[in-house]
Amino acid sequence: MDPVAIATKAVAHAKANGFNVVIIDTAGRLAVDEPMMQEIENVHKAISPSETLFVVDAMTGQDAVNTAKTFNDRLNFDGVILTKLDGDTRGGAAISIKSVVNKPIKFIGTGEKMDAIDVFYPDRMADRILGMGDVISLVERAQEQFDEEEARKLQKKIAKNQFGFDDFLKQINQVKKMGSMKDLVGMIPGAGKAMKDVDIDDDAFKHIEAIIHSMTPLERSVPTTIDTNRKKRIAKGSGTSVQQINQLLKQFQQMSKMMKMMQGGGGKKMMQMMGNMR
Repeated sequence: MDPVAIATKAVAHAKANGFNVVIIDTAGRLAVDEPMMQEIENVHKAISPSETLFVVDAMTGQDAVNTAKTFNDRLNFDGVILTKLDGDTRGGAAISIKSVVNKPIKFIGTGEKMDAIDVFYPDRMADRILGMGDVISLVERAQEQFDEEEARKLQKKIAKNQFGFDDFLKQINQVKKMGSMKDLVGMIPGAGKAMKDVDIDDDAFKHIEAIIHSMTPLERSVPTTIDTNRKKRIAKGSGTSVQQINQLLKQFQQMSKMMKMMQGGGGKKMMQMMGNMR
């Protein structure tokens, strides 16, 4: 198959059908060789793109810098997309690539889907490299999942002691939509370094969800109705143990109390309590 012909036909098809954007994604390679460089150069000449972006794996380190230089010498690309920043890498390749090819890093990738592509912010990358986390990105992700109407409903439930497991399940789903757990922890100052060697499973909420889904509507809305017999039934239905049910109920109770204290002037009271615990 001829990549040049494919790219040319793709552009022709887009023009014929009134599309205003065409993305030509060339084949990726682990090693740079002359046939590949000639192939990508031919594609570039044939389609004359308005912008050429070099996609680089942030985990490859110095190799990424060498590859970037080789591609820039042949194509004179316009900018860089730094991917795989959801892994253990801090993104030090960003500084090296900028200094070698002197081209801007325009986007970063933190996952496999389109919503995992984000605009590159130099100050945030500097904080990440220094191990200072990225609180701003964490807040932005939280705001994306924030629903004001739902928040108001939740606030009323907390005030009336009506916060149940269905509400808790909604909160879990919102957190899951924010991205991988390891990526989120890495954004918290100090946490990334402390949790460096800890394997954070993205399925960390799985057993909690299984337990909640095994509850009846009454048990979810009024957790105090869950007695010993109900715990045994829930454990059997969720593939967990009574001990795990007890642990979840205890954590849920503590969280409910804390949320209740944060209502109105309770935040000040909680801070005083925390101060007395020192």
